[in-house]
Amino acid sequence: MPIDAEKAVAAEPRSTRISWDHKDVQLYHLGIGAGADPDRADPATDPGELRYTLESRLQVLPSFATVAGAGAGVGAVGGLSSPGIDVDLADVLHGAQSVRVHRPIPVKGSAVQTSKVAAVYDKGKAAVLVLRTDAADDEGPLWTSDAQIFVRGEGGFGGERGPSERMVHPAVAPNHIVERPIRPDQALLYRLSGDWNPLHADPEFAGLAGFDRPILHGLCTYGMTLKAVTDTVLGGDVTRIRSYRTRFTGVVFPGETLRIEMWTGGNEVRVEVRAVERDNAMVLGDTFVEHS
Repeated sequence: MPIDAEKAVAAEPRSTRISWDHKDVQLYHLGIGAGADPDRADPATDPGELRYTLESRLQVLPSFATVAGAGAGVGAVGGLSSPGIDVDLADVLHGAQSVRVHRPIPVKGSAVQTSKVAAVYDKGKAAVLVLRTDAADDEGPLWTSDAQIFVRGEGGFGGERGPSERMVHPAVAPNHIVERPIRPDQALLYRLSGDWNPLHADPEFAGLAGFDRPILHGLCTYGMTLKAVTDTVLGGDVTRIRSYRTRFTGVVFPGETLRIEMWTGGNEVRVEVRAVERDNAMVLGDTFVEHS
């Protein structure tokens, strides 16, 4: 069997030293649409966008943690090479993602990133891998992230089914709604931050995975959504973000428009994201931003 759950969970954590600087941060922010906010008259030079794109004013969205050091073969896709796991990328989809930051991510840094398979769940027709990553520098912990990877055709091995709780759609109208267009080339730009899965660039490979064209990275939608929440609810201040989690409920295609709905209350923003051109089909659900 391509997935040996017991072996995968028992494997020793893998540690890798990673580093990044302002160019990596700027590239990531551009990949999630920074400098192209349609609500700004001149987004390329608007002060609200320059904090994501200009090195002298730069701040780091916590979702950057999902790609930091990705050139070193870490992150969700890198975790698929762990002992006990041998799967075909055409069968892999990103099911959920969470990031908790222990303090603001510096614009330039170096850290030791430790990754492990925290759990393997049996969903019957599929397996779900929970890949956990902790990063720390000389000053202490920086972030903890969990990626849930859905592997089609690898279930049925008699393992624990795992959590399946779903949140109920809010009964009231959202406090904020924004729309964010996705450029036709956005997946090609985003993948330069380190996610080289051909599902997002190669039409032939996308066809093998059951799609008629390449799809956008789920983590690109994830980053675009956090930026929209930060700019709309948190005054553009990324240091207020404590944690961010989502469940990927549907695919997004380059060229579509995201409708991002936000419900605010206390220290939390609840979010749902939909694809406008496909009858507002939901693409992110069970999404929460915890903030100060």
